[in-house]
Amino acid sequence: MVGTDITTLKPVGLFTGFSLMAMTLVSSVQAAETAMVQEILDGNQLYIDSQQAKVNQKATEPQQISTRDSRGQLLFNSGASGRLNRFSRMQLGSSCYQLTQGQILVSGKQDGCTRSARLSVRGTNYVLEVSEDGATEVYVLEGEVEYRSVEPQAQVDQSPKRDQAQDQQLFSDEPVIIRSGESLRVTPDGMISALRTLTAGDYSRIFAGPLFEGFQTEIPALSSLQSYVRSQFPSVRIPSIPTIVPSSTPRIPGGGFFRF
Repeated sequence: MVGTDITTLKPVGLFTGFSLMAMTLVSSVQAAETAMVQEILDGNQLYIDSQQAKVNQKATEPQQISTRDSRGQLLFNSGASGRLNRFSRMQLGSSCYQLTQGQILVSGKQDGCTRSARLSVRGTNYVLEVSEDGATEVYVLEGEVEYRSVEPQAQVDQSPKRDQAQDQQLFSDEPVIIRSGESLRVTPDGMISALRTLTAGDYSRIFAGPLFEGFQTEIPALSSLQSYVRSQFPSVRIPSIPTIVPSSTPRIPGGGFFRF
């Protein structure tokens, strides 16, 4: 009887093993970072690997997404959204997106990277900016971001086929926590130059700027942002999704980076 029981259990164990392998493979496929184009504003100059993109088109790591004289909103597979300003460039990685130039507004749980930092978020609305000289600024509109310096490996391949996020190594064990209503500025060589509190005027300028103006698709964590702003800055006009009114003469919003 014991021998019979053992013989009966062997196929079950084998089946379970194959099931676990299949589940692991499926999980690996699902873990790939993706971003779907939800909206394009101010023309059609939004690109995936240098090819003009369309609404509902999806990019997958390690592809690059860039804009010229247009703006766009993306939906990450994490459920978070990202709004790219004009003349911005980012690459999808397995653990984060990497912004190499320009500005992005992220709403939701989506980690980000630059060449010199990794940002871990906790259900946050934040703006990440990388200037042409490599300086980085992070504006936490609501929520919390953990900023940790990293050091890219030497001779990083700059081709769009390479996942640069995987070439980053931790440079400092001491992260900087950026909380709601704070901004952090980091120099091109990775030195923290300023951690300051955002004012009502800062919020007003951001809300009236190119990362909010004209978008028709709501960001996932808008309600959290609205709740925080109402409690801290009652006089600030909170952005909302406008009602779409058909018009024969479309209005093109102004652009450019906001400056404090």
